[in-house]
Amino acid sequence: MKQYRIIISGGGTGGHIFPAISIANTIRKRFPDAEILFVGAEDRMEMEKVPAAGYQIVGLPVSGFDRAHLFNNIKVLNRLRKSLGMAKKTIREFHPDIAVGVGGYASGPTLWMAASQGIPTLIQEQNSYAGVTNKLLAKKASKICVAYDGMEKFFPAEKIVVTGNPVRQDLEEALDKKEEALSFFGLSPEKRTILVAGGSLGARTINRSIQGDLDKLFASDVQVIWQTGRYYYNEATKHLKAYRGMPVWCSDFITRMDYAYSAADLIISRAGASSISELCLLKKPVILVPSPNVAEDHQTKNALALVNKDAAIMVADKDAEQELVTKALEVVHDDERLALMSRNIEKLAHHHSADQIVDEIIKIIEQKTI
Repeated sequence: MKQYRIIISGGGTGGHIFPAISIANTIRKRFPDAEILFVGAEDRMEMEKVPAAGYQIVGLPVSGFDRAHLFNNIKVLNRLRKSLGMAKKTIREFHPDIAVGVGGYASGPTLWMAASQGIPTLIQEQNSYAGVTNKLLAKKASKICVAYDGMEKFFPAEKIVVTGNPVRQDLEEALDKKEEALSFFGLSPEKRTILVAGGSLGARTINRSIQGDLDKLFASDVQVIWQTGRYYYNEATKHLKAYRGMPVWCSDFITRMDYAYSAADLIISRAGASSISELCLLKKPVILVPSPNVAEDHQTKNALALVNKDAAIMVADKDAEQELVTKALEVVHDDERLALMSRNIEKLAHHHSADQIVDEIIKIIEQKTI
């Protein structure tokens, strides 16, 4: 069996790092002798999550541009210059057969230096609206794996392969475990369940929307699984002190996200590409609240790709504190609307995405060695 050497670069958020780990796990499962090295940004989530998944990672000092304070970008450019040098050194020492970029700050310098040294590259673009970095990297990429149709407006059509976004492998296995999932959270099978998930760090607007309408939620005979995220947990628990005995499970982080999805009748979520891919696979009705704090407003574009097919509902961040809970309560008690959204979102699902991406990776490597 051939011993492939593969660099996987990117991260920054769970939405980028979990698909990257899923790709790595698929490579390891199919090719146990493969050597995999991650390259990430040294102060981001991947520096913790990748070693925990059993992989080696090199951290670069790269960071994003500060659009609000342009003078700060002198430091950003210095970090980028240093990161390019470190990426070049890493590639020379590791001798990869291919470099794979999944988005995030580190993908830019890593894939740029790989291509400049004659190493083939593959981009995994997760969003429906491609960012500036991936559009630049696409010029030298061998293949571009995408999750949405119509990406020819950003990339050369002949390089595009529609694969979808890889998701955590445990999620689909829990679909038929609703009773077990509700028991895990101490909730009742007799009530409708709303899952509020703002990501591992949290989403301020979503949390404030829930906090401001707790009376309305509990008067409507629903129960709530509430993931506040690390930054907002203390504030949320202060608000919940007045609601002791109410059917709510609240934590900063959900260790069993498979159970959370399985238990939920309706989900409230940001519109990150990875989360949307999970929801499509799981056929879950969702209200999306796109984050306004992302490059080129790509979460709104992700959400609209579903809304335009009646596969999700969108509430703008600026309107959420006034409208989100009211809309959620309206939908969670509407069996017909839930069923329609479930059917439509399922149509957008891509199964076995990680396997398809690994197929493309191996094809590129084999073509290079011919």
